[in-house]
Amino acid sequence: MIPPLLLDGREDRLRAELTGVRHREFRRLLDECERLRGIELPTEHPLASITYFGPAAANLALAHRLTGQPQYLDELRRWLAPPLAFEHWGRAHLPDHDLDAGWLLHGLSLALAWAGDALDVGERARLRDRLILQGTRLFEFAVETEGDWWSSSYWQNHNWICFTGLATAGYVLADEHPGALAWAERAKVNFDEVLDLLPADGSNHEGVVYWRYGEPWLVSYLDVLRAAEGVDWFPRSEHLRETFWFRLHQAAPDLERIVDHGDCHDHRSGHSIALYRKLAAEYRIPQAQWLADRVSTDLLWREASQSGVRPGVLPEAYQELLWFDPTVEAIGPEELPTARYFPDLGLVAGRTSWDADATLVSVKASPGGGWRAWRESHRHRRERGWTTLNTGHHHPDAGAFVLLGGGEYLAIDEGYSSRKRTEHHNGVLVDGAGYGREGHYDVHAGLAEDRVGEMLEVTLAGDWVHTVSEIGALYAPELGVRRLRRHLVRTPSGALVLVDDLEADTARSWTWLLQTTHPAAPLDDGRRLAPAGAAGLLVTSLDDVDSIDVVHPTVVQANPTSSTPGLEIERVQHTLRRTSSPSHSARFVSVLQPVRFGESVPLAATMTEDDEGLVVTIPGLTDVEQVVVRLDGARPRHEGMDAAGNGFAGRRLRG
Repeated sequence: MIPPLLLDGREDRLRAELTGVRHREFRRLLDECERLRGIELPTEHPLASITYFGPAAANLALAHRLTGQPQYLDELRRWLAPPLAFEHWGRAHLPDHDLDAGWLLHGLSLALAWAGDALDVGERARLRDRLILQGTRLFEFAVETEGDWWSSSYWQNHNWICFTGLATAGYVLADEHPGALAWAERAKVNFDEVLDLLPADGSNHEGVVYWRYGEPWLVSYLDVLRAAEGVDWFPRSEHLRETFWFRLHQAAPDLERIVDHGDCHDHRSGHSIALYRKLAAEYRIPQAQWLADRVSTDLLWREASQSGVRPGVLPEAYQELLWFDPTVEAIGPEELPTARYFPDLGLVAGRTSWDADATLVSVKASPGGGWRAWRESHRHRRERGWTTLNTGHHHPDAGAFVLLGGGEYLAIDEGYSSRKRTEHHNGVLVDGAGYGREGHYDVHAGLAEDRVGEMLEVTLAGDWVHTVSEIGALYAPELGVRRLRRHLVRTPSGALVLVDDLEADTARSWTWLLQTTHPAAPLDDGRRLAPAGAAGLLVTSLDDVDSIDVVHPTVVQANPTSSTPGLEIERVQHTLRRTSSPSHSARFVSVLQPVRFGESVPLAATMTEDDEGLVVTIPGLTDVEQVVVRLDGARPRHEGMDAAGNGFAGRRLRG
């Protein structure tokens, strides 16, 4: 008899709580099993991914285990039949050797542990033997490819998924297949290194969507390890302890949609109730418990129906039930700081409030993968000759920003792209060129260790956000960029002041970029307004750059999954390009203001310059804000300021 992994020692208590403190999670599990009954299953391996078979089997097996009702076992048999009949797990990309195999090894191994004894002898043997075959195939691939691709890609979701699948199968099959423990041991060695390499600030360079897809596998592995060996690695992981805050501060103001730095299929593929439950339980985070409640009650079906990520949120029902700790209090975010800095990723996110119609800016500047991954991966290459960092989901967006306000996306990111370019972001081009390996999937691959972007200064003071980023080193050395520095201030009203200070060895043309959902149309006074439904973005240029300004549509294309090569998504955004005549240096000064639909456009912002720096005055509908920016980084000495930091001061004059 196989011990019921993850259930051993708690099964009776769980069963007793199904009609009590876990009644909501029990209902979710039963609803998911009912949904599975209505799905027609393929008789031949589809070209698309089959990852969904893994969690389906786990859900049905858990429902049968806890209720004893035969219909769940019958449905489990139906769901086991196709993957046991397929010649391979995965078809279009690395059959037997990648995500499909990892997902199915995990889910079907749990099904064997939870319901295997209820299957007849032949059914159980077929499931066991197929798990042995697939585990052997995946394990051998991991050994053969050590130092390359997912076997050693410590910061990549493929690594976490495949090794969690191997570990789960290894523990479940240990008594019946002598080689299985080697799978679990290799996974343990891998995650022992992974936990020490993940960024301590909890950030994820792949962005929110891949955070939502990949991070649950980190806690899945630690859960399996603790259940199988009694080894608890949750306390040692600073990354997991902090990662909920990364996710929370990358939530749109409505907390339903997301900030879409990095490869993001859409704006609604961001929630994992199960992961929120687990982080709440392990680290006693009341806001994680609250967000899980909010998604479960209000947002689940929109997330399920509009998310482009599969298998999606619904199949996580079994984890929601197992990971829910009813002793953790649920508290909303209202009393939390509205801004946070994640230094490893050079990410600053700040909203004007926790209200759904607040204005939020998110800006980041770091090396590809973040500082720890960048440094450690270069060390691995020097010392081991290994490639351990894959930054294919990290965009060339250092120094770029995303701005949301009035319930709308105002200054946007490209979302997902197969050929990544700086010109798709709110950044700067030099002689028409962006940084890194423009036009490739992984633009940071092969860059020298000193070709990095960095956040030089961060000030989070009261309702003000101020950052200074420098990314000149990321551009091709032959361009001779000496300085490509962005000073960004987000005011309490939500206005954004940008000062881009640019210099090169020789005369270059400089192109300032702004991406919006709809074209930024000119107003009579020379400003531009980009409509966005319930709000719009007012764009004011305050500099004297001799520029040619154009607005044009930009088409971004992507295939978001290698397992389905025929899947293409396309997004059209509109780009305002301000291109200077060739010069050694340039200074763009811009003010971006959210304007709600139906409200009057405020008076134009103005700029003066004195010994203390650039003084930008921003009239609002009811008050005036003033921002001082010093390009030399010194602290302005202007008096009566509400907030100040190196290179910045700001005040709000209420009318």
